[in-house]
Amino acid sequence: MKANERIFHAVLFEVLAVSLSIMGLAMFTDYDVTALSGTMIVVATIAMIWNFIYNWIFDQFFTGEKTQRTLSLRIFHVVLFELGLLIATVPVMAYLLNVSIWEAFVMDIGVTIFITIYAFTFNWVYDSVRVVLVRRVARSESLVM
Repeated sequence: MKANERIFHAVLFEVLAVSLSIMGLAMFTDYDVTALSGTMIVVATIAMIWNFIYNWIFDQFFTGEKTQRTLSLRIFHVVLFELGLLIATVPVMAYLLNVSIWEAFVMDIGVTIFITIYAFTFNWVYDSVRVVLVRRVARSESLVM
């Protein structure tokens, strides 16, 4: 993936993730949606930066066709990503929501469990759709020549 596509991937991922996370936290906590929205936007910004950096590094170690990645490699990918993100976001959530590190950790674990499942599904679908689109573009370009 080139930089522009990585940015598209990260933004699409985060827009969907933030929307779904705010809805989930609003249903399961007593926090105001406005406070949750601001917090999740900050967390999403951190996540987008981490997503770009992490996936670039990950792809340097695990090359090859992404659709050929095994289930265990996909699980490893998403778990390692979420652990790194958790380390970065718990203190931010605690500060922004004015809660203890423990309460922020518990909230972030809930979000992380959801996002882990979401990330696994999103990336698998994205990679599969991308292959179809890349093949379609390549076929169109070969017909033009």
